[in-house]
Amino acid sequence: MRILITGGAGFLGSHLCERLLNEGNEVICLDNFYTGRKQNIAHLLENPYFELVRHDVTDPFKFEVDQIYNLACPASPPHYQHNPIKTTKTSVMGAIHCLGLAKRIGARVFQASTSEVYGDPEIHPQPESYKGSVNPIGIRACYDEGKRCAETLFFDYHRQNRVDIRIARIFNTYGPRMLPDDGRVVSNFIMQALRGEDLTIYGDGTQTRSFCYVDDLIEGFVRLMNAPDLTGPVNLGNPGEFTMLELAKKILSKVGGSSGLTFRDLPGDDPLQRQPDITLARTALGWEPKVALDEGLDRAIEYFRKC
Repeated sequence: MRILITGGAGFLGSHLCERLLNEGNEVICLDNFYTGRKQNIAHLLENPYFELVRHDVTDPFKFEVDQIYNLACPASPPHYQHNPIKTTKTSVMGAIHCLGLAKRIGARVFQASTSEVYGDPEIHPQPESYKGSVNPIGIRACYDEGKRCAETLFFDYHRQNRVDIRIARIFNTYGPRMLPDDGRVVSNFIMQALRGEDLTIYGDGTQTRSFCYVDDLIEGFVRLMNAPDLTGPVNLGNPGEFTMLELAKKILSKVGGSSGLTFRDLPGDDPLQRQPDITLARTALGWEPKVALDEGLDRAIEYFRKC
C-alpha cells in the first residue's frame, strides 16, 4: 500500500515509518520538524519507497494514498504548552485536513489520540467508555481538548460521510528517539541520572503512570489500522502501573551514580492516576504489551547514553 504518516519524523512516527517500510509498503512522511527530527528518519532516505515532505498539517495537503496515519502534534507538556494556540490548531485543523483527504480519495484514516482525553480520571483504570474529567480552560487544555475535538471530528466524518476511521488512545510511551529534552518523565529521569543530577519529582511521587515500550505501541497501531470493522477508540498502553518514586528508583539503580531526588510542586491539572483498561485491545485485536518495563528502560538508557 501507499501510506501517508503525518508527524512521521517524530518519536512514534519514525518507528511507524520504519515498520511499514519493512512490510513492503510505500511511505510518505510528512512533518514540519517542530518536534520531529531528520535524524530520526535519515536512515530511511535512501529507500526508494520512502518520501519525505516538509509540511505543516494546519495547511491543506493532497496525496493519493490507501491509508493515513495522523500522528502530527507535540505530545509532551513543555512542547505543547510552548505555543498552546498552535497545539490546538494542529490537533483540530490537522484532523480536518486528514479527514477531508480521506473522504476525497476513499482512504482509511487513523487518529493518534491520547489518554489525556480522560483528564484527571475519576475511574481507575480507564475504559474507553469513560467520558473523562478535563479542565477546558487549564494549561493542558490545548492538548487535551484539541485531541478530544479531533475525536469528535473523526466520528462526525464517519457518521456523516462514511469515512473509514480508526482511533487509538495512547497511554505513556517511551523508547529510543524520544527527545532528550522531551519533558516527559522517563526521558527526564534518565537524562538527569546520566548527567549526575538529582531526579525531579513533582508532588510527593505517589502519582502513577503506565509505561508502554514503543515497539509494542507500533504493533497496536498496525493491528488497529488493519482491523476490518473496529473504529475505536481503543486504549493502547501497558496496564502495569508504577508510582513516580518507583520509576525514579528503577532508573537510579540502572544508571548508577550519586543522583538523589528533589521534590517540586505538582503542575496544574496533572493527573494523579493513569492506567489503561486494555480489555478491548486484547479481545478485538489480540494485542497486549510484550516488553517489560525493566527491559524497555535498559534499551532507552542505552539510547540516551549516545545522545
